[in-house]
Amino acid sequence: MELKGFHRKLTAILSADVAGYSRLMQDDEAATFLTLESYKQAFFDLIKQHRGRVVDSPGDNLLAEFASVVDAVQCAVAVQKELQARNTELPEGRKMQFRIGVNLGDVIEEGERIYGDGVNIAARLESLADPGGICISKTAFDQIETKLPFGYEFIGEQTVKNIAKPVGAYRVVLESRITGRKSARHTVQGPRRRILAFGLAGALMVIAAVALWQFFLRPTPPPAEQADLRKVAFPVPGRASIAVLPFQNMTGDQQQEYFSDGISEQLITGLSQTPDIYVTARTSSFAYKGRSMTAQQIAEQLGVRYLLEGSVQRDADRVRINVQLIDGRTGNHIWAESYDRKFEDLFALQDQITMAVMAAVNVKFSVGETASLKFSRPSNLKAY
Repeated sequence: MELKGFHRKLTAILSADVAGYSRLMQDDEAATFLTLESYKQAFFDLIKQHRGRVVDSPGDNLLAEFASVVDAVQCAVAVQKELQARNTELPEGRKMQFRIGVNLGDVIEEGERIYGDGVNIAARLESLADPGGICISKTAFDQIETKLPFGYEFIGEQTVKNIAKPVGAYRVVLESRITGRKSARHTVQGPRRRILAFGLAGALMVIAAVALWQFFLRPTPPPAEQADLRKVAFPVPGRASIAVLPFQNMTGDQQQEYFSDGISEQLITGLSQTPDIYVTARTSSFAYKGRSMTAQQIAEQLGVRYLLEGSVQRDADRVRINVQLIDGRTGNHIWAESYDRKFEDLFALQDQITMAVMAAVNVKFSVGETASLKFSRPSNLKAY
């Protein structure tokens, strides 16, 4: 039995917000407000042109619905192109970029409002989008794969907050057509087909000639000597040595990548403040971000005894940091700890982790050196 006052329906949902909105407001509230109102008006006009309806638009957020996924994605692309053109007239630090998420899902409609997982997924997709970019769900992609002249980059099954199952997600690529599936075939008629056939035949002849030279006629060069990484690795210093690898962002929000990188950088700074420990530079250790290598390989190439790695999770005003210290010779974990604190205690937490790591690698330091392990704290924690 349907509840009185609302009903369910399948609809295409568009969710958008401004990337870096807090920074823009902090820099210049008046200018940001005027730009936002102008850009939102452009949003409203394009939504109407694409047969959509604005559901809500509080602050820098905007929620709209469309009867068609094609209309929703075309509107999103039109918005991003319009705002990109407008941003060319603004200084670099004042450009305003929206992130847009599009989902096809079942929602509850009550009056003029819509609710449910369909709306929540659109909002989560929005947070996965790049500034000035568009991210769509797999359910939306299935409806438009061959209907629009855009490309799509599959970014995997994403685990997002408050959604039980992972959500398949695609980035919309405006420059070229790249899809996770086979593209639709385009037929060529008449003289164009014959020209294309001659061109392909010529290309095949060139490829055959190159292959003949490469595999049969070309002189065989002497075998190249493979590089021995042990010869090019940095020499291990005579003191305790460690590399702080980039901490993994476990929030699923790309905007939090700066936060997790900041934790790693602060630990590098803190550990570098005592002469009893050698710490590799940030540029060296961050070069291994996202690379699949063993601990022994990384330690050998960086020339260090220990590796410090970890992960960062943040939920509202709390942050959880997991830290592991690894022996680079064996790959074994020799120390691990989990820290769960309020966000306001972040800097004290960084101090605590740094001291624990030093104790774990048996670094000796005097009271004076302990007192010097203080980080410069920004005056505005929210801005940090």
